Amino acid sequence: MNPAINLNADLGESYGAWTMGDDAAMLEIVRSANLACGFHAGDPLHMSQTLRLAFASGVSVGAHPSYPDLQGFGRRAMRLSDEELRAVVLYQVGALQALARAAGGAVTHVKPHGALHNLAAADANTARVVCEAIAAVDAQLILLAPAASVLAQVGQALGLNTALEIFADRNYQSDGQLVSRQQPNAMVGDAQACAQHVLRMLQAGGIVAADGSVLPSDIHSICVHGDGAHAVATARAVKQALLDAGYALRPLTELI
Repeated sequence: MNPAINLNADLGESYGAWTMGDDAAMLEIVRSANLACGFHAGDPLHMSQTLRLAFASGVSVGAHPSYPDLQGFGRRAMRLSDEELRAVVLYQVGALQALARAAGGAVTHVKPHGALHNLAAADANTARVVCEAIAAVDAQLILLAPAASVLAQVGQALGLNTALEIFADRNYQSDGQLVSRQQPNAMVGDAQACAQHVLRMLQAGGIVAADGSVLPSDIHSICVHGDGAHAVATARAVKQALLDAGYALRPLTELI
């Protein structure tokens, strides 16, 4: 039997008259989608439309909550109290759940976005608040967390079903954190470079940093950012590379 793995993308990021990415094309490629919930991108109409497309494609759907930072696309860190951060996560996951139910499906996982994702990956208190909020909504929701991260450790310790993710299109530091987008080497190059980056990490059994060091970790899922200019080409290249390497692509719900 071929080893199973998940390919996911961050989608549903269009807002009002502004279109971000090609969700329809991405949903023909990936097996899971993380949908913006209105705080960094997305709005109720686009959330509903993307949900319907995802369910029609047999793609499992997750909430992609962020800091309330629409102008900064959720990529700016914010100082929120624990109570406020909990409410922010609860609000976004709950909103997507309601729209998913109306569309005839269900939300099955949660993955933090942007600056919230990065801080939760390194800070135990932020990770705890996020995980406790997820559990308060539904303890059966899957936490999609960065491989070798504090968020993954906290989620597992709190009993959440936790899937470990790597990025196809981002470079890593030796501690497993993403190279800052302010640095020139933050992004991996073209579609084929992203595919090779993924295969290199799978073969190494963990995160391969930009300096060549390896941080061992299980890997359940691979993410391609849907907002990149070459997102569809990258997702296709990664998918083909995985299939050629003998992997079977599955929704998160079939892996965790």
